Amino acid sequence: MSRLPRMLRDQVAEWLADYQDVGELPAADLPLQSLPMVWASSSYVARSCIREPELLHDLVTSGDLERPYDDGEYAARIQRALAGVTDEDTLNGELRRFRRRALVRIAWRDLAGWAGLEETLRELSDHADACLGAVVSWHETRLRERFGTPRDDAGRAVGFYVLGLGKLGGRELNYSSDIDLIFGFAAPGETDGERRSLANQEFFTRLGQKVINSLNAQLIDGFVFRVDMRLRPYGESGPLVMHSDQLETYYESQGREWERYAMIKARVVAGDREAGDAMLQALRPFVYRRYLDYGALESLREMKGMIAAEVARRRLEHNIKLGAGGIREVEFIGQAFQLIRGGRERGLQERSIIRVLEYLGQHNALPGFAVRQLLEGYEFLRRTENRLQAMKDKQTHVLPEDPFDQQRLAYSMGFDHWDRFQERLAEVRRHVHDHFDQVFAAPQAEHGRQEHEQPELGDVWSGTVTGEAAEAVLGANGFEAPSECLERINAFRDGSHCRSLTETGRGRLDRLMPLLLGAIAAAERPDATLARVLDLLEAIVRRTAYLALLVEHPMALSQLVKLCSASPWIARHLALYPMLLDELLDPRTLYAPLRRQALARELRERLDAAPGDDLEQRMEVLRQFKQANTLRVAASDVAGVMPLMVVSDHLVDIAEVVLAEVLDLAWSHLEARHGRPTCRVDGEAAYPGFGIVAYGKLGGLELGYGSDLDLVFLHDSRGEDQVTDGDRPVDNNVFFMRLAQRIIHILGATMAGGVLYETDTRLRPSGRAGLLATTLEGFRDYQQEKAWTWEHQALVRARYVAGPEALGEAFEGVRREVLAQERDADTLRREVRDMRERMRSEKGSREAGQFSIKQDRGGIADIEFMVQYGVLSGAARAPRLLRYTDNIRLLGELSEAGWISRDEAGLLVDAYRAYRARVHYLTLQEEPAVVPAEVFGELSGQVAEIWQRLMDDD
Repeated sequence: MSRLPRMLRDQVAEWLADYQDVGELPAADLPLQSLPMVWASSSYVARSCIREPELLHDLVTSGDLERPYDDGEYAARIQRALAGVTDEDTLNGELRRFRRRALVRIAWRDLAGWAGLEETLRELSDHADACLGAVVSWHETRLRERFGTPRDDAGRAVGFYVLGLGKLGGRELNYSSDIDLIFGFAAPGETDGERRSLANQEFFTRLGQKVINSLNAQLIDGFVFRVDMRLRPYGESGPLVMHSDQLETYYESQGREWERYAMIKARVVAGDREAGDAMLQALRPFVYRRYLDYGALESLREMKGMIAAEVARRRLEHNIKLGAGGIREVEFIGQAFQLIRGGRERGLQERSIIRVLEYLGQHNALPGFAVRQLLEGYEFLRRTENRLQAMKDKQTHVLPEDPFDQQRLAYSMGFDHWDRFQERLAEVRRHVHDHFDQVFAAPQAEHGRQEHEQPELGDVWSGTVTGEAAEAVLGANGFEAPSECLERINAFRDGSHCRSLTETGRGRLDRLMPLLLGAIAAAERPDATLARVLDLLEAIVRRTAYLALLVEHPMALSQLVKLCSASPWIARHLALYPMLLDELLDPRTLYAPLRRQALARELRERLDAAPGDDLEQRMEVLRQFKQANTLRVAASDVAGVMPLMVVSDHLVDIAEVVLAEVLDLAWSHLEARHGRPTCRVDGEAAYPGFGIVAYGKLGGLELGYGSDLDLVFLHDSRGEDQVTDGDRPVDNNVFFMRLAQRIIHILGATMAGGVLYETDTRLRPSGRAGLLATTLEGFRDYQQEKAWTWEHQALVRARYVAGPEALGEAFEGVRREVLAQERDADTLRREVRDMRERMRSEKGSREAGQFSIKQDRGGIADIEFMVQYGVLSGAARAPRLLRYTDNIRLLGELSEAGWISRDEAGLLVDAYRAYRARVHYLTLQEEPAVVPAEVFGELSGQVAEIWQRLMDDD
């Protein structure tokens, strides 16, 4: 008592005297030590104990005051409390007594400092769940006794469920919260009563009314919960109860943004949980859009604006929930990310705002310091809210004006004086509001509102300035052909894509275009950039969430213009896959492509967020992963921050990570149907493996943008009993053939995210006439006895890229064995040269003065064929030639082996790099790999001289 501030000490002493007039204090040290602090902080707890002295004795002697309750404990306790209750009046009285005991216990543990915030919120929510569950069950039982069991048209029993929204749904209830509920039932029909039946709608409406009355009615013992049904479809004018199909139809056709916001926390809190969970699952696409919905940010901003206006109108600045920097702003920050990104990141499909903020920090969506300040602020504000409401069991969020209550609140929050509490509260609210502004401030809010004397680009878009005046504005801003640019702008603005926009969509476009035109005008090639950006906009303009993204994020807009200016390939890539616009938000990740291990982690996280049994969704995730990471590589490429060889390394990493996952995905699908392949080798059971060998650019570590994958599929099934071990067994060869087909399908199927990779399997043994999946033994035999020289040339660049390690080592052994054969040098040279001449005649440039970088004399193919000839002719004597599959390192090995001089190897390496760099550049410019002959005239002549020395007979 001596530690209490004087005015609180006097009040507690008076209450103690009142208590001792009606009972004796329990003889327990810990409760007695905490009693002054608890009673000083809450007149509700003190008066409840005085009114019912046995309540405190029961809490102390039972030990309930000193321990947290387990999950389900409230439900078990209320069932015992209501056992034997047969009339409604008794039910309602028991519920209120149960509530008083629960709230005194929870408040005591909270105010004494024995329970943290999360425990307090969880127990308050569990208590509400238990009360709801018990009341629904009690009334439903009585109604069924009168009218029978509700059934659907097929005679199945129909269940009633209660959805809790808001703080109840999030298990974040405070002491005096309303509970926001929606009532539903599984299906229409009628009850099977013998004397009287009711339509299911009427039965469950009566049930809902009974539940509300038992909880909400203000009786002599108070109420249990204030029930708020206004969040149901159509609000107060809508039916009290709707069946699941009606609910789903409503949200699909009429659901508004604020209802998406409300449904984030929706949880089945009572009744038929299976039916309720099915309903929530059906509504998930309404709440969490598959695309990045930046339009939600605008809607939340408007909602917060209305709240702010109401706060100002009612002078609620000191409201710690609704005022600036209050609880609602913390919730809005987390829920903005949930609505925008939750469809793509299942980690955000979370009801607890604490978990959401932690997730945002872990995934760098918010800076670490911001997350810390928001979590600290949320805890402080929620504890303040709880202590404020626990004082008198009143629903309030407004700081007290009475000095006594101010002292009480400050003391309960751990402050000696009200002024110090206010200082800390002001600091917390300032931090929260600053972070709220960072997320919600409209970055372009003032654009277009400033008066200007001279016409601007925004006036050209709006049509305020037309004709020659508009052309003059465009010319003054750096556009080289202003008349053509104006024609293009007008055609886009007046075209069908824009005319069909909704009012909201048109508003977003009108806010975006002046910003976009300004950024384009500042680009290096504004005319070409304008054409590319408008082509992209035509592809995305009807999906106005992407317009919102660009309006909301100036950085994304500037990166879009920068990349479109640098590369038409990137512009077209973004137009085909607009979900990639999200990648433009953060240059730190856009220009920092991931390497192998980081790519594998990112893909695993993306797939873990997708439903495990939804193959189509997982295929779409793979495509989004590939497209996003290819964009990062291309962005770094055009920005000049990555050399050519590293570009290919990144593209190879992406392809191999994808192939490994596709193999696992396809294998799991077939194993689930047919079991695992087995065989017997020398009487021992064995489990054959399956692997993927890459030829061509992937095998040679020289992958480019849009490269096909040349793949060969191998397995090592052999011996006896080659059959799968599942319920529907098939021959191993059939299993592996279907596995290869499934891999090709997953890679090549056209979906919203495009095609993963085009594949070419013609390099397998016997080409198109051969088996799609070949045994390793069969592969060896074919290479040794039937393969053409050009197939051995291709094998030089072959590399094992996915599958079990043992099979990979076995393949490498076969590859070495085949390539290390002794060959007649003259015959080999003639066959390689003849193949090259046929290629040149078929694919070389036909125009004088033009040089095909890949196919003309002295180009890429000449270098590749020389390398292949060198390896095939020298590997028997120099096994080191078989260590690598890429041309750059192979040229180094050929030089070390003495096949060519160091200078010649250096020249060929320089030429090969220069050629490939130009091909990469031309690919990003969407131009053919052909340049004027003089560009590489000297270099191609030097390469041709080496070819003549090495490959010609003379």
